[in-house]
Amino acid sequence: MAEEGAASLSLSAIARRLGIQPPSLYKYFPSRHAVYDALFALGQRRYRDVIAEAAARAEPPGLAQVAAAFEAGGRWIMDNQILAQLLFWRPVPGFTPSPESYGPALETRDLYAGMVRAAVERGELAPAAAGEEGLNLLASLITGPMSQQMANGPEATFDTGAYTRLLARMPALFAAAYPPS
Repeated sequence: MAEEGAASLSLSAIARRLGIQPPSLYKYFPSRHAVYDALFALGQRRYRDVIAEAAARAEPPGLAQVAAAFEAGGRWIMDNQILAQLLFWRPVPGFTPSPESYGPALETRDLYAGMVRAAVERGELAPAAAGEEGLNLLASLITGPMSQQMANGPEATFDTGAYTRLLARMPALFAAAYPPS
């Protein structure tokens, strides 16, 4: 479900992409926020799956998986910018995803936590990297460049973006923040 351009996430646009009239959405969803909740769940599942597939292919376990997941996730974000805004930047005032829709986001965090634990076990990172603060830093290391890219060069591809190219350096920055003892 790659999107073209950086159009807004309006219900009219969603309906047009589905080939229906905007009021018809309410035949399937009880409210505007229910539509956003369904989109949030769909996007989080797709993002999680991309991360999981990339990590599964990477060897050895640990930081190599983080690097592969960062690249795959960054590519997905650039290919799905409108949906990514809903997932990571919450552009809809008053919208909060339901616990069920938020579940895949927690699964993605668990995937990253497993990659970090593997890196700790391999001696690539200090144990503190697997703690809450370490995982928050790791999340910031992908969202920072992606936020900058989407704000300053949304028309770029992953390969040509000034900020997306920085993602390859982020695992090393994370390792520098949590060097093994």
